[in-house]
Amino acid sequence: MERNEQLEQQLAQELMNGESGEVDAQRLASGRLAHKYEVRVQATVDPIVEETRIVRNYVREVDDRYDEYLSRTDQTD
Repeated sequence: MERNEQLEQQLAQELMNGESGEVDAQRLASGRLAHKYEVRVQATVDPIVEETRIVRNYVREVDDRYDEYLSRTDQTD
């Protein structure tokens, strides 16, 4: 019985002081490093314009606040 208690105590101590802190610290440190390559995709369609068009099919805007934005994108109807 004494052996089991020792093992339980040792296990509890290792769980409290274990390597999880080191692993998390390493993972956080590697996450902070700048990536060597960056992927950028240029969108062909502006999602704001598309959503505004969809909304305007169903409801009327009171103040037409997106008209100026739509005119700047040259994608008006």
